[in-house]
Amino acid sequence: MGGLEISALGQGSFALDEGDAAANTRALHRGIELGLTHIDTAEAYGAGGVERFLAKALRGKRSEVFLVSKVHPRNASYEGTIAACERSLARLETEHLDAYLLHWHEGHPMEETFRAFERLRADGKIRSWGVSNFELSELEQALAIVGEGKLACNQIEYFLGQRRYERDLMPFCRAHGITIVGHSPFGDTRFPKPESPEGQLLSRLGAQVGLTPRALAIAFLLRDGAATIPKTSKIPHLEDNARGASVVLPAEILAELDRAFPAGG
Repeated sequence: MGGLEISALGQGSFALDEGDAAANTRALHRGIELGLTHIDTAEAYGAGGVERFLAKALRGKRSEVFLVSKVHPRNASYEGTIAACERSLARLETEHLDAYLLHWHEGHPMEETFRAFERLRADGKIRSWGVSNFELSELEQALAIVGEGKLACNQIEYFLGQRRYERDLMPFCRAHGITIVGHSPFGDTRFPKPESPEGQLLSRLGAQVGLTPRALAIAFLLRDGAATIPKTSKIPHLEDNARGASVVLPAEILAELDRAFPAGG
C-alpha cells in the first residue's frame, strides 16, 4: 500500500472498545501472531474510543503492525484534517500512522484534505494516505487532483454478495496502483444462512478444501490481490479467517462461486 507492505488479511476494529477489553486484546494479539498485522480503525469508531482501546492493546507491539486510521468527513478541511490526525495520534499513543484515509467524501473539497495529507506525510505524521468508500467517479476526480502515485488505497465494501466494484472500480484501482482494501467481507447480517441454497453451496465447496463457509469467502475475496479486514473479537474466528487466507482455491471452485455470486450482484 503506497509502496509499503501490508498483510492481505488484516483486522477491523469497529466496536472493539465494547465488551470484555481483556478478551478483545487477547484476540487482537492472536491475530497479530497469525500474521494479521494490518490493523484498521477510525476516529469515528466509538467517538475515538476504539483508538484509545488500541493504544492500550498495542503497547509493546506497535512496531509489529501496519496501523491505519481515518478522518471523518466533517473534519476534513485542511486545518481540520491536521487537527484530527493529531488527535488520533494522541489517542493511539503513536508518533505516526502507517496510512491515513478520508473515511468518505462529503462536504469539504478533496483538494483541502489531500493537501493536508501531504503536509502530514512531509512532517512524518503519516507514511501514506488514501481514501475509503470512494465510487469510481470520485476516484477519477481524486486522481485528477493529485496525479499518479499518491493514492495508496481505496477501502470499499466487498463481500460475496457485493461484487459490483469488480466491473470497473477495481480494474481502475489496479491500473493506477491503488490498493483495494475490502471491508465487511461477510456482509454483516447478509452472509448466507447455512440452510439457504447459497449457504449449502458454501458448505459443500468449503468441505472440498477443508474450509468453513466464511474461510472460503475470505479465500475468494483475496484471490486477485485485494486485501480484506474482517473484524472479530473471537480467537476461533480469527484462526478460521487465517486458514482462508492460506488457501488458493481451485479454478472449478472459483467458477462455482462466480456463478452463485455474480459480479453484478
